[in-house]
Amino acid sequence: MEASKAPNSRQPDLGPRFLLSAQGWPYLLVPFIPLAVVFELAHTAAGVVFFAAALGVIPTAALMGRATEEVAARSGPGIGGLLNVTFGNAPELIIALFALEAGLHEVVKASIAGSILGNILLVMGAAMLAGGLTGGRKVQRFDRTAANVQSLMLFLAVTAMVMPAIFELVEGQGLPGVDEERINFDDTVEDLSLAVAIVLIATYVGGLIFSLRTHRELFNPHEKGSEAHDDTWGWSIRRSVIALAIAGVLVGLMSEILVGSIEAASEAIGLSEFFIGVIVVATVGNAAEHWVAVLVAIKDKMDLSVNIAIGSSAQIAMFVAPVLVLLSFAIGPGPMPLVFNGFEIAAIFLGVLVAYQVTNEGESNWFEGLQLLALYLILGLTFFFA
Repeated sequence: MEASKAPNSRQPDLGPRFLLSAQGWPYLLVPFIPLAVVFELAHTAAGVVFFAAALGVIPTAALMGRATEEVAARSGPGIGGLLNVTFGNAPELIIALFALEAGLHEVVKASIAGSILGNILLVMGAAMLAGGLTGGRKVQRFDRTAANVQSLMLFLAVTAMVMPAIFELVEGQGLPGVDEERINFDDTVEDLSLAVAIVLIATYVGGLIFSLRTHRELFNPHEKGSEAHDDTWGWSIRRSVIALAIAGVLVGLMSEILVGSIEAASEAIGLSEFFIGVIVVATVGNAAEHWVAVLVAIKDKMDLSVNIAIGSSAQIAMFVAPVLVLLSFAIGPGPMPLVFNGFEIAAIFLGVLVAYQVTNEGESNWFEGLQLLALYLILGLTFFFA
């Protein structure tokens, strides 16, 4: 029925022009989904299986994001916002769950750290660089108050998240080394991690109430009727839910193959599991959303771009990480304490501090973006040689 379409929605032409567009490129990687399955069943080299599965995650994550946006556009700002923050990092969470079940705790924690760093350094840096160089813009402005609220929330969450590691450093056996899987931590640090996870989730719920109800206008300043959803495709609720379910199944399938090949691929291609977790796994699950942040920055919508970058990192710290801690008590060989290694702790704190400083003035330029990318590159090189 025509009435079911959003006022400003449009049905995209899914032909070659769309696939080569900024929105359509993730779907060019769809062939890697069956290829990953075939390679897995044929017992192809672990490195080939791993990279095919990693590339296969990207279009499934893009489909999940698109379906979520379509449902959100029809559900009102409150429920829509809740859906976006719930499913925004779903692919990363699903990948981490399979790694958790396999007992790859250090890979899980590396992917958590890598997701936070990837959003605030790689994504925000690329967005500021691309947005600043497009159209000869010297400065791009965004809402300073909203950015500061998000940055402060992220900083407080990260501080709480690394406290179990500091406790273990002072009172326990010391921090784990790179690729050192330590399943049996002291009960005290496991209990502390559980308590921290509960507090973070409670704070996250409070943040949802703050951003979606009491201070909604701060985070959605241009939300008027359907204007907030002028890029939707006009999918019905039924079609969106079906697409969301299909995307969830495919993300799960790709995640299982990806995680199952990590150990063998690490040996085959000569990369540590730590590097794979903090760079590769942390990037592929959110590649489509990362590109959206850059795309909207090019369109001079820096409020949205900064919100995607910092908001996604805050969600990782306040929701994804504590949920994984809670689930580790029921999934896998044992509980996963929030005990990060020294590289992760230093990188997270430095990255968050730099991101806060960059967003503090409410404006950005291309050189600030370049510096964020340079810092991410330096951290990546450090992780590579670790």
